[in-house]
Amino acid sequence: MQFEETVDIAAPAEKIFALYADVGAWASWDPDVKESSIEGAFVSGSTGTLLPAKGPRAKILFTDVTYNRSFAVESKLPLCVMRFDHEVSEMPGGSKTRVVHRVSFNGFLSPLFGRVIGSQIQKGLPHTLQGLKRAAEQNG
Repeated sequence: MQFEETVDIAAPAEKIFALYADVGAWASWDPDVKESSIEGAFVSGSTGTLLPAKGPRAKILFTDVTYNRSFAVESKLPLCVMRFDHEVSEMPGGSKTRVVHRVSFNGFLSPLFGRVIGSQIQKGLPHTLQGLKRAAEQNG
């Protein structure tokens, strides 16, 4: 089960990725995050925590971090892994960057978590991307 949302942002990939790398400030642009943290650097293999606006605090694992291109965050649920993929790609002309956020559920209980948690996440994705867009486009 998978959900995806896309937005075009008038800012370079580096500026958008800097917002991602500042994990402790995610709540400033993502209305679905109350609190987030990372232990160590923003690199593959780092761990952290995320407290969503609705739901319990979760341990997160940063995977596949490729600066100015993409990263993923995984969280283990009972018999399921929830994965948030974030992709950044500059559009032709260089004045805009396309951002894709994708959420997937994998494992035995993925259909259940996809319905229960996924539907809430799907509703929030457009608001998250609009918050990222505002943050990246402010101050030029």
